Amino acid sequence: MKVILQENVEGLGYLGDVLTVADGYGRNFLLPRKKAVLAEERQVKLLQHLKRQIDQKASKEIEALGDIGKQMSNVSLTFEVQTGKDDKLFGSVTSKDIAEQLATQGMTVDRRKIQLPQPLKELGTFPVPIKLHRDVVTKIQVTVVKQAGEEVVPEAPASQEAPAEMAESE
Repeated sequence: MKVILQENVEGLGYLGDVLTVADGYGRNFLLPRKKAVLAEERQVKLLQHLKRQIDQKASKEIEALGDIGKQMSNVSLTFEVQTGKDDKLFGSVTSKDIAEQLATQGMTVDRRKIQLPQPLKELGTFPVPIKLHRDVVTKIQVTVVKQAGEEVVPEAPASQEAPAEMAESE
């Protein structure tokens, strides 16, 4: 019996597949549960028509996302962060921070599409991939720098201040 799957069936196939299955399996399991329909000529032609429409729509979407990806590849983001001793960052730069700064530049990207394996926790320039579609991946440059005007203030040793306080209290 030839059937067209209406949904993914584990161990059998995926939505839209035309398969030959045992008569009993098709008649007693697939057809009553609406997991498949008989592969009549009319159904096969309808399926082919739907596949062509989906392919055309997908190719237009990929083309549009490719253009957006080219624009995004020219983007360079700079984050000014507070640093401490030995240029260690207070906090980190996350995909949420990157998405927010892209939004301020007029590019809306879901933070889950930013492929940042772990938050950026050091100074420097990093290429960050953004997956717009499974076939369209672009990279932006993210630069992490010290906050402007930040200077490291040397701490006075505590041992010198303690005797002066004791002398005043006596």
